[in-house]
Amino acid sequence: METRPDPWIQALRHSHETLRAVAEPLDADQLERSSYASQWSIAQVLSHLGSQAEIFSLLLDAGLARQDPPGQDAFPRIWAAWNAKSPADQATDALHADQAMTARLESLDGAQREQLRLHAFGTDLDTTGLARLRLGEHAIHTWDIAVALDPEATVAPDAVALLVDTLGQLTAWAARPRGRQRRVRVSTSSPVRHYMLDIGETVTLMPAKGNGVRPELALPAEAFVRLVYGRLDPAHTPPVEATRVDLDELRRVFPGF
Repeated sequence: METRPDPWIQALRHSHETLRAVAEPLDADQLERSSYASQWSIAQVLSHLGSQAEIFSLLLDAGLARQDPPGQDAFPRIWAAWNAKSPADQATDALHADQAMTARLESLDGAQREQLRLHAFGTDLDTTGLARLRLGEHAIHTWDIAVALDPEATVAPDAVALLVDTLGQLTAWAARPRGRQRRVRVSTSSPVRHYMLDIGETVTLMPAKGNGVRPELALPAEAFVRLVYGRLDPAHTPPVEATRVDLDELRRVFPGF
């Protein structure tokens, strides 16, 4: 996994610009259209990104000061404030908040990037870790909006190239094993990766040994990222090669979040 913060921050900037290009032209009716996250409208996805930008800014402050981050009890008031906004304000304010958060990460000098440390979301984070968490959320929710407007939309390639190497960490948390034990060899393209997906009482994803062995599931890395994030429904699945693998079964293991 990429450990330098710069590629993550650069990909986050690109994701912000993509979000801005998609969201800024939307009218009131379009903002209230359902996003891919079916329980949220496009405006509500933007509101979520805006509130999280505000929360990540608080985490950034704490990390730079080497102080404890705000607890979960600090977040409901932020969410409530965003939920109270009109759809138009949710969209406009989210883009402003996201721009401010991204610019803050970009503005950190070398010493600050080395200094930032905090414990949040159950893990120890440095600058790379904070940017990584934000990119995973940002790139996927940007796709949630983009694909509601263009069925051919895909997750940005620079984000995919980084996020695909984080899926091993995400899998155990995101998966919902269904009792049937399976082992699936997965190979991706763009970028090329080889994994072993073990499904049992828990689910693990590890780099595969013996990469010359024919994969049971071969698909673009972009599609594999969306599978683990619960966003590879049949209508948004590119051509894949599946041998003795039930893709619908894997979709049920990764229901999304």
